[in-house]
Amino acid sequence: MARPKRPQQYYDDIKNKFREQRDLRLGYRPPGTNQYTSELSGDLAKYAIDPYAKEVPNRDPISDEVEVLFIGGGFSALLTSARLRERGLESIRIVERGSDVGGTWYWNRYPGAACDVVSYDYLPLLDELDYVPVNHYSRGPEIFGHCQAIAHKYNLYDLALFNTTVTETRWDEKAQLWRVKTDRGDVMSAQFVICANGTLAKPKLSAITGMESFAGHSFHTSRWDYDYTGENLEHLRDKVVGIIGTGASAVQIVPELAKVAKEVFVFQRTPSSIDVRDDWPTDPNWARKLQPGWQHKRREKVLAAVENSLEKRAAKGTTSPEEKLRKQENANIDYMMRIHKRIDEIVHDPETADALKPWYMFMCKRPCFHNDYLPSFNQPNVHLVDTQGQGITEINRQGPVFAGKEYELDLLIYATGFEVQQTGIYNDIFGAGGVNLQDKYASGIRTLLGIHTAGFPNLFIMGGYQASFQFNLTEMLQTQGDHIAACIDYVRAKGQHALDVKDEAEEWWVQNVIEHRGKTSRSEECTPGYYNFEGNEQRRQDGNYNGGFRRYFQHQGEVRDKMEENFHLIAKGVGPTHLGSEE
Repeated sequence: MARPKRPQQYYDDIKNKFREQRDLRLGYRPPGTNQYTSELSGDLAKYAIDPYAKEVPNRDPISDEVEVLFIGGGFSALLTSARLRERGLESIRIVERGSDVGGTWYWNRYPGAACDVVSYDYLPLLDELDYVPVNHYSRGPEIFGHCQAIAHKYNLYDLALFNTTVTETRWDEKAQLWRVKTDRGDVMSAQFVICANGTLAKPKLSAITGMESFAGHSFHTSRWDYDYTGENLEHLRDKVVGIIGTGASAVQIVPELAKVAKEVFVFQRTPSSIDVRDDWPTDPNWARKLQPGWQHKRREKVLAAVENSLEKRAAKGTTSPEEKLRKQENANIDYMMRIHKRIDEIVHDPETADALKPWYMFMCKRPCFHNDYLPSFNQPNVHLVDTQGQGITEINRQGPVFAGKEYELDLLIYATGFEVQQTGIYNDIFGAGGVNLQDKYASGIRTLLGIHTAGFPNLFIMGGYQASFQFNLTEMLQTQGDHIAACIDYVRAKGQHALDVKDEAEEWWVQNVIEHRGKTSRSEECTPGYYNFEGNEQRRQDGNYNGGFRRYFQHQGEVRDKMEENFHLIAKGVGPTHLGSEE
């Protein structure tokens, strides 16, 4: 259906409203991410405790050597391990803070947890496991179970260490091995280390005055306490529940709370965009007819559908950059106004409906898709506390306080998210010459493909900055896993011991990232959120590669085609002076 033709002033007025709402929020906040804390110690330590590891078995410290060690046990580790196994590599260890594989799907077991990406695209290795998802969108338990199935198929449990946090990863220049220390007293060695700790792994809390004084029960969404709530939330029938945050987790949790709890207070700083999620059970006849290779073909079709055709590109070539940007922004605004219209159609109370409307461009914040979140606010037991951009700034023994009103709660749930795309979230990483990775990044992130970084031989980073960003994260992680497995296989096949990216290859990629970022002021104009470092100023290289997913994938292949141009290849026993510098 063609969009109604509107005067440009209509769009300019909405953009001004977007800007006003962004500035309002920036005025309330400490700079950038300083408004949060992820250092969960002392009185806050309880928010990091793993509720799913009922008993952590005692064991002696380990001091052995493996060929490949993964820090983290989510999809990054699972996908790469599968490809390494296919190439004949046996000595693989996963070291995981939780008590099982699964990563984000191990930790996020809150009621209603599901994936917003179509299951046939999101769940990886479907062909390899001969599995077809149950529904169009997969629920959390199915995804967690799929992670476990991958680990079983590729025998990844045998050497795995669970309930173990890596605290230091240091390159031993003499032995040309990584020495990996953990909180269990382990000092392991590995030829290759892969940082697979995930893009959203370390829980964070809003820095709210008095939060330690709350006398009721509380937890973070990624540490859901089913002992308190009951497996089906049946223990909440006589409880008053509050939830701080209205992002992706809260959007899935609130409808579940609304069904059971005596009262639910939703504390909102900035509303999410909520669109329809068309879901249905998988048609068994369709599943039965699938041919080998179906998932790859499907993903390729989806990617091609979102890319512009050559004809459209040619047509855009006749349009000035300014006109092209204007048309893109207007289409974005039309979409967001459709989101507003949907809210008006669903939410009965006009004041609540207005408060739920997101005033920012689509993709400024993570979009959400849910059919029951908005209707929840029509229930008499659900109350929206709209802080109009300020957020909750005070909590006392009874509960949150806003605009002079105290909200007395039995349970307070923090849906405040995670640190984003941090490499080495619990551990310090030291490369050649004892250089700390964070010190290297202090003047700007420097990598090749977001995977390799000079001076850190045989270290691979997954899901970090300077890689491509994809809403379907597992597809991007699969390309990284394929690339890493190919690089390790190359080193082994050539009879070498290590590879370290050359400075000029790293510089080429940094400039590539910069070239494809900062073409517009979209990030700065967005309302604060984790997509733009909470509105904090950032260097142009400290972000994702925005040249397109297909081009990113092609760059990976081009790098592998010229391994000796892009990497130093080091034989066992060659001195450390050859690492990270020209011979």
